[in-house]
Amino acid sequence: MRTRVTDMFGIEFPIFAFSHCRDVVAAVSRAGGMGVLGALNFTPEELELELKWIDEHVGGRPYGVDVVMPASYEGSDLGVDSPTELVARLQGMIPAAHRQFVEDLLAGHGVPPLEGGEPTKVLLGWTDATARPQVEVALRHPIALLANALGPPPADVVELAHSHGVKVAALASTPRHAVKQVEVGVDVVVAQGTEAGGHTGDISTMVLIPQVVDAVDVPVLAAGGIGDGRQMAAGMALGADGVWTGSIWLTVEEADTPEMARRRILTATSRDTVRSRSWTGKPARLLKNEWTDAWESEESPGTLPMPLQFMLVSEALRRIGRSDAGELATFPAGQIIGTMNQVKPAKQVVFDMVEGYVEAMERLGRITDDGHD
Repeated sequence: MRTRVTDMFGIEFPIFAFSHCRDVVAAVSRAGGMGVLGALNFTPEELELELKWIDEHVGGRPYGVDVVMPASYEGSDLGVDSPTELVARLQGMIPAAHRQFVEDLLAGHGVPPLEGGEPTKVLLGWTDATARPQVEVALRHPIALLANALGPPPADVVELAHSHGVKVAALASTPRHAVKQVEVGVDVVVAQGTEAGGHTGDISTMVLIPQVVDAVDVPVLAAGGIGDGRQMAAGMALGADGVWTGSIWLTVEEADTPEMARRRILTATSRDTVRSRSWTGKPARLLKNEWTDAWESEESPGTLPMPLQFMLVSEALRRIGRSDAGELATFPAGQIIGTMNQVKPAKQVVFDMVEGYVEAMERLGRITDDGHD
């Protein structure tokens, strides 16, 4: 398979795999695609260790890093460069009523506090000040791609990446967003439809892809509800040069997905997700459950803007993960989970996707040649 992105990155298959798990990233890159590590959950020190491990296990194949530098967020006008000071200032902006709502919700489900005053990461890469250290760490490694979610990355970050020979990608949920990203120098646009897990807009993948392809002159990756070769073929038939995938890697053998979450994904349907602000303050597709329902209830004080919402709930989510309150355990997941009912090695998922793509294209070829399948 050869497209503009396979030529750009020297990869065999135009399959990009976003994952917070280093094992998945390395496995996909070794299989001929490109793994992209989500840096959000790591401190700069932790990210350094993760990338060093990938360097040693990726077999010299290209891989990428994804950061979250939102174009707009609460506190962006404070003029604070110090991450520590920024966290302190933002903590003071969280209303007491919201803190009490979270505590009451946890108490109602019997969720205990963390033991021994265990520290919680209340804010990582949700702001410019906290994401820049992650970028600095990433560029010290032989990455091939730096990706940014939630709007165009700062122009100086794009220039810095390019000075290191690193291409830049950014996610877009509208054609207008895609144009803004190209204007700051982004090399690849990830057009992500509403079916995707995590932060996503409200335009469907089928509608969004051709609009973005027509709006920009850089390679476009199709994203949102893509997990097999037929969907890959559809995205590329719409003009994309490859696919950006995420949720499909949550249940592969290499994934570090908690067992409780893995079981829920394997039995979920595509109707079991919902776009909710209850995770970060911006719309994100999550597994629907009593947590997401609670934030839509009459008792809810409403969600806070990014990054205050995540700072409010980060400890709560960790407490839920350590408890037996599975009915509250939510996490980003796309509508593709309705077809994710087997655990496979990441390499097998890549090869199955490629095989399905070839079969879909051959079927279309037969329809074109013979007028029927």
